[in-house]
Amino acid sequence: MATNRRVSRVAELIKREVSQMLLNGIKDDRVGTGMVSVTDVDVSGDLQHAKIYVSIYGTDEAKVETMEGLKSATGYVRSELGARVRLRRTPEVLFLEDRSIERGNKVLALLNQLNHERPPEHLVALEDSTDENDDEFSE
Repeated sequence: MATNRRVSRVAELIKREVSQMLLNGIKDDRVGTGMVSVTDVDVSGDLQHAKIYVSIYGTDEAKVETMEGLKSATGYVRSELGARVRLRRTPEVLFLEDRSIERGNKVLALLNQLNHERPPEHLVALEDSTDENDDEFSE
């Protein structure tokens, strides 16, 4: 079993190499329909499996097409990794869509919506202080 340091080094190396392949190695037109970037690579402790998380910018149809193109290119990616990365055994490659950016944008939109719906705190503080002052004068 590889050490955690080695696993993380191999993951970074795979991330860099697959990113390069996405730029100018994979010839499938479906991969070019959306803007694709590798966000993370998760390598198993025995270095036999690599989950490659990709973020795809574009319409839902473009995302589906891009994922289909990436899944059909797994053999090419694995063989290229075998040639570029010096490992005893090249890991099995699995592409997964990373939706964390979409979730982050959704959370930010909800926070902005809440911020616009709620009155600013300084106005609430002013209303509270005027209510207290009104009570003093009414006695």
